[in-house]
Amino acid sequence: MSPNPDDDAARSVDLDVDLDAHLVRRLVASQFPCWADLPISPVEFGGWDNRTFRLGADKSVRLPSEAAYSVQVEKEHRWLPVLGPGLPLPVPGPLAKGAPGQGYPWNWSVYRWLEGEIASTATIGDLTEFAAALAVFLAALQQVDPTGGPMPGRHNFFRGGPLETYDSETRTAIAALGDQIDSGTATAAWEAANAAKWHGSPVWFHGDVSASNLLVRDGRLSAVIDFGTSGVGDPACDVTIAWTFLSGASREAFRASFPGDAATWSRGRGWALWKGLITIVEHRDSNPDEAAKAARVVDEVLADYRQST
Repeated sequence: MSPNPDDDAARSVDLDVDLDAHLVRRLVASQFPCWADLPISPVEFGGWDNRTFRLGADKSVRLPSEAAYSVQVEKEHRWLPVLGPGLPLPVPGPLAKGAPGQGYPWNWSVYRWLEGEIASTATIGDLTEFAAALAVFLAALQQVDPTGGPMPGRHNFFRGGPLETYDSETRTAIAALGDQIDSGTATAAWEAANAAKWHGSPVWFHGDVSASNLLVRDGRLSAVIDFGTSGVGDPACDVTIAWTFLSGASREAFRASFPGDAATWSRGRGWALWKGLITIVEHRDSNPDEAAKAARVVDEVLADYRQST
């Protein structure tokens, strides 16, 4: 998900080095010589916020691609060992934290390698079963003791906080899209999401529940990765996958097992709507395929909203 547009200072460092296997080899050799002889290869989908490489048979290296994401390294090293034991599926286990070097300006990480393929309709055996398993995982995440956990802020682009953070951006996107979308329904859905206030105690949330952060083995959900936008607060941001990846019976299975009421679902629609709208605006000229994918998400959100009213 896109970072807070006001966070320019955190993204001010420009990279003058390629994030490739050659850089990883130099970093590992200089800082962790015991692993210097292990083979290094980029993973098929290395991510955008971070670039991921396989190190030997049982490790991975993860390099933040911007300063805004580098602040998440310390958080993952601090909290993943706390979260992991209470969860029903594996999550990344930090093995070592690298320091700036070789022209690379930020901290970086070595994790245990988790086997599995990125979730897709081709890799999942039963999407309804997958959706229910994911909701159970997120429910377990919410049960982990949140004491001392990171509250919403710049480190996670205010996931878990109030939707009002993105009110101006969302309304600007609706206005910019004009009759490309059902702007009246989009405005109504957005206002309903903002009105559905959260009054609960802070709980852990993942913050970026997308297919690319879910691994599948033998057709089933096998692991959840990338906790860079995690924190403690309102878990409604974790509902967005209901519209970005699920539909029909799988969406209903997810909703039935995810702990939350109608207001949580409404706020989740708001998060998905915000992201979809700004993605259309950002990519409609430069990347029509990406904009079309976002438009489909917006259509799903608005149809779901209409059914709820």
